Amino acid sequence: MSEAVEPRAPEEPGPADFSNPVTRHELRRAIVWIGLGVSVILLWWLAQPLLLIFGGLVLAAMLDGGTRLLGRVLPIARGFRLAIVCLATLAFLVWTFYFAGSQLAAQAETLRVVVMAQMELLFSWGNRMGLVPHGGGGGAEIAKQLMGSLGQVTAAVGSALGAISSLAMILVIGVFIAIEPRLYERGFAWMLPMGRRATFYQTSARMGHTLRRLMAGRLLGMAVEGVGTGVALALVGVPMAALLGILTGLLAFLPNIGAIVSGVLIILVGFSAGFNTGMWAIAIYCVVQIIDGYLIVPMVARRSVDLAPALVLGAQILFGALFGILGLALADPMVAMIKVLLEEKSDHAAEAATGA
Repeated sequence: MSEAVEPRAPEEPGPADFSNPVTRHELRRAIVWIGLGVSVILLWWLAQPLLLIFGGLVLAAMLDGGTRLLGRVLPIARGFRLAIVCLATLAFLVWTFYFAGSQLAAQAETLRVVVMAQMELLFSWGNRMGLVPHGGGGGAEIAKQLMGSLGQVTAAVGSALGAISSLAMILVIGVFIAIEPRLYERGFAWMLPMGRRATFYQTSARMGHTLRRLMAGRLLGMAVEGVGTGVALALVGVPMAALLGILTGLLAFLPNIGAIVSGVLIILVGFSAGFNTGMWAIAIYCVVQIIDGYLIVPMVARRSVDLAPALVLGAQILFGALFGILGLALADPMVAMIKVLLEEKSDHAAEAATGA
């Protein structure tokens, strides 16, 4: 007699059965989550190269803005206008370092000594008033720790400035993109579906316009703060006025944080020359910041993008902690670009909902 065959259980779709809709759905979900995880890891590991590329885009926006501005008064080919902007920038940098480099280098060491001495006096006064607890080395030890932290920041900046390869990459990327920005825009759009290219071009144009306005305002603010502070401090007799003016102008590229750091340096050096000079230093700092905060910044914000100061400061703290000095410097334009992108997506979503 033949052995009875037991009935088989119903078959379930296996991992290779892509015809089943449930399997396809789960596979797509798995691919999305795996892709998201891989993207986060890649972004983390490639953060520095991506920041260098974004720095090149920021530089290209500044060069492109100068080229467009020059075209209003000099109707020549774009390539010649870009060459004039690049040569003028290079000439200014060479002139600054050649004629003032040795003097500023000597003043930099003097500035460190003066700030160290003023910090010791400040904390000693705090000890006498009971505002700073005694012990732990006193005010001098606290000042030494603070100056040690400042030294670490200076070392970070120095290493960033000494990274010739990184700066060279930013310069090369910025110049190449500024020479033919449409070429790279079309190349990126080529990777997108045809239906999304018009939206990409519109968003790219608005982001470029915003970045040019933002950087133009930043350069204007740097010039006003640097020149105004240096000249005013020299008139009232504050030591190292030229160096303080240059530092104030450079730090003006970093909203919020730069103003705080430059203000502390100006006030400390001002009081090293006497009480009256210190009060003049405070007054000059306040006037310059008021002009920048109530005239230049609002004018730039109306024409570019309105960024909340707390948002920018939070982004600077976050990007500075994650990516160092380069992330701190590029936090403001990154936040501006993200805001423009979100606004564009919101506008298109609203238009689609209205049309539907």
